[in-house]
Amino acid sequence: DSFLKKEIKDILAEWGRQSTLKCERPVKGSLASMIDHTLLKPKATEKDILRICDEAVQFGFATVCVQPYWVAVASDALRASDVGVTTVIGFPHGTQNSLSKAFEAKVAVLDGADEVDMVLNIGALKSKDYNSVLEDMKAVVDAVGEQAIIKVILETGVLTDEEKRIACECAVEANVDFVKTSTGFGPGHATVEDILLMKSVVEDRIQIKASGGIRDKETAFSMIRAGASRLGTSSGVSLVRDKEKDTDIHWSSY
Repeated sequence: DSFLKKEIKDILAEWGRQSTLKCERPVKGSLASMIDHTLLKPKATEKDILRICDEAVQFGFATVCVQPYWVAVASDALRASDVGVTTVIGFPHGTQNSLSKAFEAKVAVLDGADEVDMVLNIGALKSKDYNSVLEDMKAVVDAVGEQAIIKVILETGVLTDEEKRIACECAVEANVDFVKTSTGFGPGHATVEDILLMKSVVEDRIQIKASGGIRDKETAFSMIRAGASRLGTSSGVSLVRDKEKDTDIHWSSY
């Protein structure tokens, strides 16, 4: 009811006053420094989470990306390192209401998340309710935008090119930090074409994260050349161990 919603909003406002400023992650450098080392499978155990944290420190990944339940575990494991913690909000379908997403994001930040990847309201976008799409993003920005890097997941595999463009414009207007291609749980995966389309809209106003289907260096480099500055993948270790191609990034674009 309205009373409960007001109570939640009051809690979010109080948490905002208690929180610290967000930490910016590096944009360019080695391939490893651009990777969110990802484990979002529902059957992942604490042992699995600690393993990817160890790998992230060993190889110098930007962050580990884990489900909200594991944020505190990952944050504690990475406390003495430069590796950040990313989590997902409204995952994987984006159908939660905006207040729920805001609350989930704030709890994640309190647990130690440095970055939050929220799924946009796909149904609202397809219903052409663009104000709701924008306000959904703004709710998370208002909740944690001062404390965390915010990425909006478009789920490009279910969107038309026009819907992708509109979603990107909403993300820019909402003042998020990144747009991101995919959850990895929906149809399709990151493509060069989608990165180029997203870049044509956001330009240099916000950044782009490519996620989904990035399992080799050739794919990784193609995403970077198209305009991605962050990669979400569960194959980070094999990517940086691949000796067939340099780990240094060649920044020539398409």
